[in-house]
Amino acid sequence: MRSRRGLSLSALLFVFALVAAACSSEPEVITSIVTEQVEVEVVVTSIVTQTETVTETVEVTVTVPVEVTPEPMGPTGPGILDLADSEIGGMSWDEIVAAADGGRVNWFMWGGSAVINAYVNDWVADEAKSRYNIDLNQVRITDTVNAVDTVISETEAGEFNSGSVDLIWINGENFKTMKQGGLLFCGYWGIMPSMANVDQEAGTVAYDFGTPVNECEVPWNQAQSAVFYNSALLPQPPADMDALLAQACASPGTFTYPAPPDFTGSVFVRHVFYNEANKILPGGYQDMVGIPFDQALYDQVAPATWATLNELEPCLWRSGETYPVDQPALEQLYANQEVSHFLAYGPASAGSKVDSGVFPESTRTYGLSSGQIGNTNFVAIPYNSPNKAATLLVADLLLSIDAQLQKAYPEVWGQINVLNAAAQSAFVDVPRHPSVVDPATVSALPELLGDWVPAIEEGWKTNVAER
Repeated sequence: MRSRRGLSLSALLFVFALVAAACSSEPEVITSIVTEQVEVEVVVTSIVTQTETVTETVEVTVTVPVEVTPEPMGPTGPGILDLADSEIGGMSWDEIVAAADGGRVNWFMWGGSAVINAYVNDWVADEAKSRYNIDLNQVRITDTVNAVDTVISETEAGEFNSGSVDLIWINGENFKTMKQGGLLFCGYWGIMPSMANVDQEAGTVAYDFGTPVNECEVPWNQAQSAVFYNSALLPQPPADMDALLAQACASPGTFTYPAPPDFTGSVFVRHVFYNEANKILPGGYQDMVGIPFDQALYDQVAPATWATLNELEPCLWRSGETYPVDQPALEQLYANQEVSHFLAYGPASAGSKVDSGVFPESTRTYGLSSGQIGNTNFVAIPYNSPNKAATLLVADLLLSIDAQLQKAYPEVWGQINVLNAAAQSAFVDVPRHPSVVDPATVSALPELLGDWVPAIEEGWKTNVAER
């Protein structure tokens, strides 16, 4: 059975006030005196029906909803944040420029190259300040995963709008981790002026180690690997990977590579992996390209790779008892003429290092006839960057013809640009240093999808380093 019980007017109005208060974040408060005789009927859990007439004078505070336009509050948790849903959503580019005035951008990036650091701090930072009144702060890290871990830690701490990382130099597995974790700001290519000079449909731009980019990062560099060598010490450099491995053991101690997961050491190990795949798989390394990690294929190629690298180990610098920690350490060994050649990304950097006296003038670079792995690297904005307007301007500046041209000069960096064919006319007068290989002569090899890389790195650690 259900019953009806009298409810006082003051209690009823209090309920109304609570409901109204929940409807608005900007309430208008009205206080009034009400005297009224009223008969109210409320269903409660009871077995008695009663009608009660009450007369009561009460002072009631009633909250009346006031219609307001909500301000963008930013994300309330991790998740891919689209431009339209961000605090700069709906702004024109000019309005974004105005909003960025006086901003600060913390750019987390690998800081192991004096040449790259000088370009960032002497040119990019100056241009960001003079054009947009933005302070660019380079935060040097030894591994991109350090920046990714910072974003993850801040997310776990509930810092959804106040992260310390505004921009990351990134690609490959680190980008995939951030995208899958919902840690990125996306969807802004259409508003960026500099993206008009990029072939947005090109595979090297639309995919990052096989992961769809989906406007969640901005292309910055073409990274092509090559062999660096001292022609005074090695007049006839090895032609292909098999010859390189043989040369290392014919002249023990003259070659080495950094320990993975350093990206230079990792790409050398992948070259050996490709080389063994060409001998084992029906389609060679191409059987692995463009597909997710395949344990069966890996198991066919990996044992031969570890066997080759273990045979190589006693031939390396210091008999393979220790490995350089990273590319700068490897380059120092080369500069000291402790090693005569090495494989690494960025052959264009050889020119600036020769001119600065770091590398000997006899330095040359070339591509193995068996091919050289290359990729595109990007910059990405975390979803919880508090400075999205300023950061987007810096990303656009990095991609501009001016910035791509500046870093193309050998004395600055000598880097390969990421712009489309129509933009290449701006680069026709850029000289190529005599130490630097013509990119057109390098047989480029595509990267594996990102989930292959950690598997190969972990395999090297277990089967080579810890053997």
